[in-house]
Amino acid sequence: MTGKNINSTTSSPRKRAGQRLVILGSGESGVGSAILAKQKGYDVFVSDKSQIKDKYKQPLLDNNISFEEGKHSEEFILNATEVVKSPGIPEKAEMVQKLKAKNIPVISEIEFAGRYTNAKKICITGSNGKTTTTLLTYHILKNAGYNVGLGGNVGKSFAYQVATENFDYYVLELSSFQLDDMYDFKADVAVLLNITPDHLDRYDYKFENYTKSKFRITQNQTKEDAFVYCDDDDVMKTFMQQHEIKAEKIPFSIKHEIKGNGAFLNENQITINYKNQNPLIMTIEQLALQGKHNVYNSMAASLVSRIVDVKKENIRESLQDFQNVEHRLEFVASINGIEFINDSKATNVNSAWYALESMQKPVIWICGGQDKGNNYDELLDLVKERVKAIVCLGVDNKKIIKAFKDSVETIVETTTAHDAVMASYKLAKKGEVVLLSPACASFDLFQSYEDRGMQFKGAVRGL
Repeated sequence: MTGKNINSTTSSPRKRAGQRLVILGSGESGVGSAILAKQKGYDVFVSDKSQIKDKYKQPLLDNNISFEEGKHSEEFILNATEVVKSPGIPEKAEMVQKLKAKNIPVISEIEFAGRYTNAKKICITGSNGKTTTTLLTYHILKNAGYNVGLGGNVGKSFAYQVATENFDYYVLELSSFQLDDMYDFKADVAVLLNITPDHLDRYDYKFENYTKSKFRITQNQTKEDAFVYCDDDDVMKTFMQQHEIKAEKIPFSIKHEIKGNGAFLNENQITINYKNQNPLIMTIEQLALQGKHNVYNSMAASLVSRIVDVKKENIRESLQDFQNVEHRLEFVASINGIEFINDSKATNVNSAWYALESMQKPVIWICGGQDKGNNYDELLDLVKERVKAIVCLGVDNKKIIKAFKDSVETIVETTTAHDAVMASYKLAKKGEVVLLSPACASFDLFQSYEDRGMQFKGAVRGL
């Protein structure tokens, strides 16, 4: 099924409705954008190089939106006024390069949807912890009675919600890929949790390019807006010394006291202070989310909540009863005294570092997958200290084996979740932990990190 061939116009190409909007990709963000664009009077066409899943095809049919699947047809795409691109499509893709050659603007769903809402936008990014922090922030606001939506890289499409809801606030998790295609969009509250090497294959293997991408979350902010950031991150601090951030800067730290607005850890006590009111003080034992990385996440979410005037008691209650996200240090089962933990969402080295750092028992570590330019050196000390054996779950494991062969006596290679779980179970003893924390993307063997995590959990429950 293909759409109509409508010639592009040249007047006000970035803002005017009633023009031709082409959407590349038919996932959550693509279909949401299509529904919003149709509502706003655009001539909409959706193109997906793969087959469109039924759950996304039906809304296109229901809304009489033209689409094609299994191909990108130039005659239906290169006449666009503007293109909304799925974050999964790299800028180097042939069709994207052809669009840029014709000076056709290519934007993200977030950029597009942001034009059509006056809601306050709380935007959260970072190499690690952004999903947990986004869900925790949403949990706090929702529990406090705020009219709030959850979107971006988690939850329902932001664009779909703008089309069908009327929220006063949005909490949006934003990946670097989404930030790359945002231009006029502005976060009222921006959060940057950390920056460690990730997705370098999309950034010409240059860490500075990835760092600039993350800081796009502060673009267009004014002194009326807020920027919440980790004051323990040297990469961020160096960047901020060299680039102007116009928003009010609100730091958090677990290493030193923060004077004025901000949050910090002192021994086992966190202090959240905003506008010199009585600070919110809690012990880390009271937090639902345990581990050093989750102290950061809890402080960031608390600061955001104070900035939008959530009462301290609401924040305290929500920090104590929050349930963590699936596939992130998720306890699966204890079998014959062996714990199985699903951390499939750990798709980079830093995420795996946090997982290993939080383990208090000897670890059988399941890792591997599609390497994204990983440097495993930062894991060596932790692996020597805590990992008893490594079970590789990937097509090509040479890099992992080379990195850890002198640190771990036993390294096993597998290519299915079932085999990885069986091998780990045989290697583990009572009082030990089997940890799936891959440090790699999943696409060599699985559809997604969710698929990898679900197959791991299924294999564990089958023991």
